[in-house]
Amino acid sequence: MKFHIFVSMITTSVATSLVMSLATAISAQAQSPAESAPSSSGGIYIKIGEANLTRSLMALPPFQYQGHPTAAKNPVRVGKELYDTVLHNLSTSNYFEFIDQKAYLEDTSKTGLRPAPGVPGGFDFEKWKPMETKFLIRAGYRIVQNELTVEAYLYFVPQAKVILGKTYKASLDDARTIAHTFSNDVIRELTGKRGMFISKLITSRSTAKGQKEIFIMDWDGANPKQITNHKSIAQSPAWSPDGKTVAYTAFAYHAKEKTRNADLFSYELATGRRWLLSFQKGINSGAAFMPNGSQILLTISSGGNPDIWRMTTEGKNAVRLTDGPRGAMNVEPSMSPDGSKIAFSSDRSGRPMIYVMDANGSNVKRITFAGEYNSTPRWSPDGKRITFAGFDKTHFDIFTVNADGTEMVRLTSAKKPNGKMADNEDPSFSPDGRHILFVSTRTGGRQLFIVSTDGEAEQRITFDRHDYFKPMWSPFLD
Repeated sequence: MKFHIFVSMITTSVATSLVMSLATAISAQAQSPAESAPSSSGGIYIKIGEANLTRSLMALPPFQYQGHPTAAKNPVRVGKELYDTVLHNLSTSNYFEFIDQKAYLEDTSKTGLRPAPGVPGGFDFEKWKPMETKFLIRAGYRIVQNELTVEAYLYFVPQAKVILGKTYKASLDDARTIAHTFSNDVIRELTGKRGMFISKLITSRSTAKGQKEIFIMDWDGANPKQITNHKSIAQSPAWSPDGKTVAYTAFAYHAKEKTRNADLFSYELATGRRWLLSFQKGINSGAAFMPNGSQILLTISSGGNPDIWRMTTEGKNAVRLTDGPRGAMNVEPSMSPDGSKIAFSSDRSGRPMIYVMDANGSNVKRITFAGEYNSTPRWSPDGKRITFAGFDKTHFDIFTVNADGTEMVRLTSAKKPNGKMADNEDPSFSPDGRHILFVSTRTGGRQLFIVSTDGEAEQRITFDRHDYFKPMWSPFLD
């Protein structure tokens, strides 16, 4: 029996519908009732803490093209894109070690996606056990006109059982979306946790000389799309809790005063609707949505020194939350996931440091004391840790610290091509809390990188000549 699940994928213009159906059939002969696949709410195969110590051996053979040789143009390219995207996703998860294809004991191009003897010509589980393979993925695809169908299975080799079997259908343009969705399904089935591969990034990126605009892209840096065209400086973007709206600051032209001002805008991704939230004279920046989605935090400097304010997402009912003391700067608010605390940076102690206060502005507590300059705090999705950029003598690096200020950990350290220490700034947690996005100057320019929260796995995700500023990782979008 098949059932269909329609999933709306958030894009920068319209929602993309992806149709998924559970694959009918792993043959009854391929497994006994006692070996039937666990339900989505059942069996956990990878425990998160243990995965940090020992990675599971996985075999990921090339995806098989199952269509007619002349039915599609360049089907090999499509298969490679699917395979490369899944491999990159699962490698980034840090849960797996992949078996070299040269070590395989059967030719996967000549065996089916499902196991023998239940399926004629199927693969043999016994061929995968000598390599101590824990998980095996078998996938194939067909192309009919502009429709792509991917049939994919995840197996638990030690018990010769299927964990996941699905068919994914979408247009050819959504090949990467299918790969990301399957990768999320793999992570969910093995760990019981959501995967982050449908998530997106939003960032300010250099365009023409002296100009920056806001761009959205996939989590891995692919498919960048410009969503602003102010032809000035657009910066400091922030996601709404549902991922449908972004807020950002742009130096907009005010005809009456014949000058530009740092105004705060809101932009609805599906419709392209854009509206002004705050345009008081001076700075209106550093937005952070509150968990209820109906209010927003920002920095306003109309009174002279920058302070943190709260208002509705329609720009009404503004309330000031900080006031100095003694003319101090209070900026870069970040709301805790439960809505109870606000992290921010302030120079009230003489040097910019990270502070935490209650959501109403009371009970201010300093939580960082090291270095010369600490900035851009961001909460982890579970509310237990805060990441920030810390400057010490020559450069910035990315740190994490418990919300009470204990257990500070440095995650980055890199040099530029000239041998000098690189700056690593503007951190933001992934929606699953396992990675941190940041900007680094280690390549000479300002490019986007991610690092695991234990600091062990870094990777560059943009490869161009643009400069990037204040990137933010989206919430879960699937």
